[in-house]
Amino acid sequence: MSERLQPGDVAPDFTLSDADGNEVSLSAHKGRKVIVYFYPAALTPGCTKQACDFTDNLSLLADAGYDVLGISPDAPEKLGKFRDKENLKVTLLADPDKKVLDAYGAFGEKMNYGKTYLGVIRSTVIVDEQGKVERALYNVRATGHVAKIIKDLGI
Repeated sequence: MSERLQPGDVAPDFTLSDADGNEVSLSAHKGRKVIVYFYPAALTPGCTKQACDFTDNLSLLADAGYDVLGISPDAPEKLGKFRDKENLKVTLLADPDKKVLDAYGAFGEKMNYGKTYLGVIRSTVIVDEQGKVERALYNVRATGHVAKIIKDLGI
């Protein structure tokens, strides 16, 4: 498990496959702000709510200069089903070996019903135009999180 990112850190670059198998790199977004959010699993209620919230607010975020990338350990094929079933417009990326999740501090110990286990920590990292971490939010809630980001960013 790696350390959680802090504002001012250089955001670790990555290249991952999207739902269609195309490679997407963080560095390709240089010059724009990027909201990178990490979620446990496609096609689950909380993750669906969060992805739909990002999709519903995508044009607002884009107009304010933000791109949105959602990352989970799911395979690209599952991400494609998720996107198509829910009409998602957010770019979903596959991190099955959890290297990017780990680099961003979004994989580690979690507690659920008194049991400790390793899993995806629902997190959002906002990266500025130069590739530095502007904000790093960990253990966020699926519901209401996008509205909070919009409010906190003054959009």
